[in-house]
Amino acid sequence: MNMQPKLQSLQQYFSTGVTRPYAFRKQQLKKLKASLYKYEEEIYTALYTDLKKSKEEVWITETGFVLNEISYALNNLSSWMEAESVGTNLLNFPSKSYTIAEPLGVVLIISPWNYPLQLLLTPLVGAIAAGNCVVVKPSEFAPATANIIKKIIIEIFEQQYVLYTEGDGSIVIPAMMEAIKFDHIFYTGSTVVGKKIYKLAAETLTAVTLELGGKSPCIVLEDANIAVAARRIVITKFSNAGQMCVAPDYVLVHTNKKEKLIAALIEAIIQFYGDDALQSYDYGKIINANQFNRLVSYFKDGTIMYGGNYNEAALYIQPSIVTDIDLQSAIMQDEIFGPILPIISFATFNEAKAIIDKNPNPLALYVFTSSSQQEKNWIENIAFGGGCINNASLHVTNHHLPFGGRGNSGIGAYHGKNTFATFSHKKAIMKTPTWLDPNMKYPSFKGKLNFFRKFIK
Repeated sequence: MNMQPKLQSLQQYFSTGVTRPYAFRKQQLKKLKASLYKYEEEIYTALYTDLKKSKEEVWITETGFVLNEISYALNNLSSWMEAESVGTNLLNFPSKSYTIAEPLGVVLIISPWNYPLQLLLTPLVGAIAAGNCVVVKPSEFAPATANIIKKIIIEIFEQQYVLYTEGDGSIVIPAMMEAIKFDHIFYTGSTVVGKKIYKLAAETLTAVTLELGGKSPCIVLEDANIAVAARRIVITKFSNAGQMCVAPDYVLVHTNKKEKLIAALIEAIIQFYGDDALQSYDYGKIINANQFNRLVSYFKDGTIMYGGNYNEAALYIQPSIVTDIDLQSAIMQDEIFGPILPIISFATFNEAKAIIDKNPNPLALYVFTSSSQQEKNWIENIAFGGGCINNASLHVTNHHLPFGGRGNSGIGAYHGKNTFATFSHKKAIMKTPTWLDPNMKYPSFKGKLNFFRKFIK
């Protein structure tokens, strides 16, 4: 299928300027917000079908998350669009300087399957707020959710404004990038695919935002509140059956607290999901057989302290804790992205840091400690995207914080105003009046060196 005509129609639509006014942007955000409420029940059904998510989990991590982003954008869009005054140096007196946020043009948003609604619509909110035309490509691996997104997009937006695309990403995405030059590409997913998109984008010098993953460590120090730490680790590690990019990938616990932490983790798992998590209202399933088989293979890499049961027909893997891990094994090389939690003990900061450094620049880092000094030490000496102290993963729910990785875990950041900024160009303007035009600024410059040295230094 030749997509070039449809893609070019977005470029033509953007060139008319219709997407730029505040009233237009506001109207589109309101339409999206109303549609999410309208199809609330269908969204619940779709996400249960794809990932066995409960309605409550869908609201917190998917629909409600996006609605909160829309509300925040609606409340602040006017101020985001205003010119921002900045200082002017003495050399340019009496000029005034400011920046304006300019829409980029036609942008492409590619989303993954693990939070298939939120991870597509959250960047879409920012792209609309910034005044762009948008092409959206949801994951083909969450088909029920993709279908309801398609229904929403087609119903409320003209296709020359927001174009829904579908199909095998490995075929569709390169074809689109060959058809037109996008003004920005926003991708959320694996590092492997992210590198391919980055390489394709480089051919046309297209800017990218890459929200990738990595092995996000969770540090439990000797002075941590173990009971609280265990509950907060379990609720985030096993949410969505562990299929979350900011879930704690593995735990580094001080050797003196290892046994106590494992016991507390097991207690929390049973408290939250019961003895048989397959029957739990709050516990999801693995997305497909390929991911299921990959995850089950990790059980051979350590000693199972809890869990280890699975059911391929139900795409179920029990919340599991493993120890005695070989740091060279697959489970410590790959991003786990599932409900298996390795526990590794350490005695010193340097010992723990050496383990983290085997997979540098994780997307997130979590530190459980009662010491502000220890907190500072870990934050300042480990490179990571973002994180929490005495919590895990929930920094992503605060739209005042930028969310993104660094190095292998990503390029760029979004959420709240940061999403608006990602899909905008900050245009720099200096305005100079004509009432003052001293000859000192013009040739001949001979003999003016001392004057310039006073003003430029």
